[in-house]
Amino acid sequence: MQKKIISHKKSKPAISTASLPDIIFMLLFFFMVTTVLRKQELLKIVLPSATELTTLEHRSLVNHIYVGKARNPAFGTAPKIQINDAFVQVKDLEPAMQRVLATKDENLHPLLTTSLKVDQQVKMGIINDVKKELRKARLLKLSYAAVPEF
Repeated sequence: MQKKIISHKKSKPAISTASLPDIIFMLLFFFMVTTVLRKQELLKIVLPSATELTTLEHRSLVNHIYVGKARNPAFGTAPKIQINDAFVQVKDLEPAMQRVLATKDENLHPLLTTSLKVDQQVKMGIINDVKKELRKARLLKLSYAAVPEF
C-alpha cells in the first residue's frame, strides 16, 4: 500500500499597502511644517556673475540683506533695501540689524555673517551706505552673493 504524500505549499500573505498613503501624508505634513519659507519676494534681484565663489558654512549664522528694485511699481523705481520681508530705509538699517542681533545668542555675534544679495543694476552708492550702517551695527563680516560664471 502506497501512502500519498500531499505537500501543501504555504503561500506568504500579501503585504498590505493600505497604510502607505497615511505615511506619505505624515511625511508631507512634517516637511510642510518644518520648512521655513520667505513670506514675500518684494524685490527683483538678478545676481551678478563671478568666477571665484565659496559657500557659507553655517547658514543659521547668516543674515540676508536684499537690495534691488521693487516688484510692485507702486513702490517706485529707486533701489529698495529688504530685511525679513519688509522694506528698510538706509537710516533705519542699524536699528533693524540690532533687532536681528537681539534674537541671536550673544556668544554667536562674532560668528555672524551678513550676506548682501544685490541686483547687478544697483549703483554702488547705496551699497556704500549699507556698509556704513553695518559698520555702525558692528557687523563686520560681509559676503556678496553671486552666481557662477560659465
